[in-house]
Amino acid sequence: MNPISSPLLADLYQFTMLQTYLEQNMQQTAVFELFVRKLPPGRNFLVAAGLEQVLEFLENLQFSAEELDWLATRFPPQVIDYLERFRVEGDVHAMPEGTIFFPDEPMLRITAPMPQAQLVESRLINLMHFETLIASKAARSVLVAPDKLLVDFGMRRAHGAEAGLLAARASYLAGFSGTATVLAGTLYDIPVFGTMAHSFIQAHDDESEAFEHFARSHPDNTILLIDTYDTEIAAHKAVALANKLKADHIGIQGVRLDSGDLAAHAKNVRQILDDGGLHGATIFVSGNLDEYKLQALLAASAPIDGFGIGTALGISIDAPALDCAYKLQEFAGKPRRKRSEGKATWPGRKQVYRLFTDDGYFGGDTVALEDDDPQPGAPLIQPFMRAGKRLQPKPSLHELRQQTLASYDGLPSAMTTLETVNAYPITISEALKALAGQLDQAQFLHDQKIVLPEK
Repeated sequence: MNPISSPLLADLYQFTMLQTYLEQNMQQTAVFELFVRKLPPGRNFLVAAGLEQVLEFLENLQFSAEELDWLATRFPPQVIDYLERFRVEGDVHAMPEGTIFFPDEPMLRITAPMPQAQLVESRLINLMHFETLIASKAARSVLVAPDKLLVDFGMRRAHGAEAGLLAARASYLAGFSGTATVLAGTLYDIPVFGTMAHSFIQAHDDESEAFEHFARSHPDNTILLIDTYDTEIAAHKAVALANKLKADHIGIQGVRLDSGDLAAHAKNVRQILDDGGLHGATIFVSGNLDEYKLQALLAASAPIDGFGIGTALGISIDAPALDCAYKLQEFAGKPRRKRSEGKATWPGRKQVYRLFTDDGYFGGDTVALEDDDPQPGAPLIQPFMRAGKRLQPKPSLHELRQQTLASYDGLPSAMTTLETVNAYPITISEALKALAGQLDQAQFLHDQKIVLPEK
């Protein structure tokens, strides 16, 4: 079993429902939509991510003999026969990755026979939720420091291997410059960055010797970690080494700081480097950073060229989960609506239209029924899969990153800050409201007939 692509990566109730659907011959077309109910504290918007992993999962989903053998110990033969032939035959509509979106707007729609659409629920939420969570967190640092080198340092404290890899992908999609995780660079063609650890310095009896050994091993990437002992003294050692290495045509590209008062150290180190003729050497900092610390460092005019952001990004430490859901909106040609308190849904297949101001900024969204008259604005939901097959070639992550960066240009300036602003205007179309009202009334009348005693 491949733990990443296995169809057993699902909640048990997906299989128990599938059995009943088969036994009751409920295999008509179902429509499910994935959306976020509300923004977490501190967020003004979300960035859609994870669609590529969803499409790959759906396109290749099938059961191995080992998986079927395990299921056969718990489910009847007709279920196993169905799963043995299982292939996703449905359609996928979604917001392209990198689209900025808001609560109650469907970011993904699955249209497929009910057993298929139900079975994939858990993994689809798992993928879309996590990458959207991380991309939305990363976007905040990108908007705070748009001209700085931003590197994902989060793998070592990520919640598992896949989380570390997908966080690297999602943060790059959101505009980060690259990652320190080598496998993410290999899998997703993300630029990879790295220097040295304190252990490398400590393994030497002399800090200057450690610097020289590293420089001679990596003449094209000589970035020295200078805060193992005394940061400013180490900066002077870097200047002295640079003069020594000139004869061998080796230059020092930069230094890294990982502790202490980063703003103060950066200013001192910049002065030392400049006085020593290392005007082109960059200063890169790391150490429990997040978007708020980036903002503070930049406000202090700290001469920092790049940032390594780890734990706070990789686990989205201030908002570790989104209130997202995958809900049935249509079955057997009839719209469906959940009415649970605080969790009611808008029925039917939907489209989201975005208006723009004359200046090119987002002016408000409308959520409408797909088959209703088109609303003013640009439609955000597009077709990506039909009958289980992709409709377009797989885009490169670099292309998606550029699309994401371009989407930030539409954000009103207040929404690009770390301050929480007034909710973005989202309108529910009159036809959608009317449909919801009709379903509520029909459900009320139906319940009256069943529940209330006859007089």
